[in-house]
Amino acid sequence: MTPAPHRPPAPPAPVPDATTAGDGTPTGKGVGQAPCHHGELLQGVFLDAHGGRCAGLVTLPLDGPGSRAEFVRRPGTPPQAVSVTPADRGKAGRAAALAVAECAGLAGLPPEGGEVRLSSDVPMGLGMGSSTSDVIATIRAVADAYGLALAPGAVARLAVHAERASDPLMLDARPVLFAQREGRVLEVLGPALPALVVVGCVLGGGAPVDTLALPGREATETDVQEYERLRGLLRGAVARGDARLLARVATASARRGQRVLRHPEFDDLVAVARHTGAAGVQIAHSGAVAGILFDPAEPGDLRDRLRRCRNALHRHGIPTTRTFTTPAPNPGGTPDAPSAPSVTSKEFPDGPAHRRGDRSARPDTPRRPSRLPAL
Repeated sequence: MTPAPHRPPAPPAPVPDATTAGDGTPTGKGVGQAPCHHGELLQGVFLDAHGGRCAGLVTLPLDGPGSRAEFVRRPGTPPQAVSVTPADRGKAGRAAALAVAECAGLAGLPPEGGEVRLSSDVPMGLGMGSSTSDVIATIRAVADAYGLALAPGAVARLAVHAERASDPLMLDARPVLFAQREGRVLEVLGPALPALVVVGCVLGGGAPVDTLALPGREATETDVQEYERLRGLLRGAVARGDARLLARVATASARRGQRVLRHPEFDDLVAVARHTGAAGVQIAHSGAVAGILFDPAEPGDLRDRLRRCRNALHRHGIPTTRTFTTPAPNPGGTPDAPSAPSVTSKEFPDGPAHRRGDRSARPDTPRRPSRLPAL
């Protein structure tokens, strides 16, 4: 299939960095929340609107787990004097200090340090954006303490400064190609992803992946051409609501990612997808979370296919987590102004994760790397 020609998206209309939250009165205390994701559908090196190379990714939204932050300002303290609970969330601490400087300037108030308290049920090291979720929740909490709501672009800029690379969790669930090291949208691919049912699982027993220890690999011209081809196919899949084509793109991207990640179960994952009638697979390119993608429009008993898929994964020693759908589009959009998709997805509550129950998370308890997370 020939990919659709690449048309660089029109530059977005200018938006203010912040608007007032509520009545705009700073209270000295704020709260913020952020979701996570289920790894990538596509990740690689792409061309931006000027023809320059740019690392980018398209994530798979996941409704449910996330991070919540509270920030309390301490009058008279320097802006760098930020404490974080749990104490191991250093990126959130850097984000808080950056957000204090930004928000104080926008609000016309003196920058002050404070205390961040975080709670999260996003497992670490699985490639689900746990650190980005913490960072964004923290930035939003600081802004709220100054009576502001920062625009997504401002949140993205601060998040990248805090952790060097950021997932697009500050945006709505609309599928975008996001430059994670620059904090900018390379392309809005469409109003919503095609309908998919995802059987989630973890590779490597769920052991965390140290992304900084992974070997680097410079993208060749051939690599960039292939990533651009997959980008065009994904754009077409979103435009036509073609779940099968989207899954083909995700599988090709996952296979390319194995040149670095080298998950020993990857071939088994693909074989299970093929033998159970799935459309393809996706993985986190910086972690161990993965999913087998089903097209719910395919004829036959979907629940039976999902059950056989989970059983097959267990036989291969691959733990399953939750089974969920991609977010559905919100009604009321128009061709010229499509509405953002709903962030709520349907779940199939017969998976083992639901029998065990979710792990509780408290702000005074450090998030523990889990080998078998109940997502």
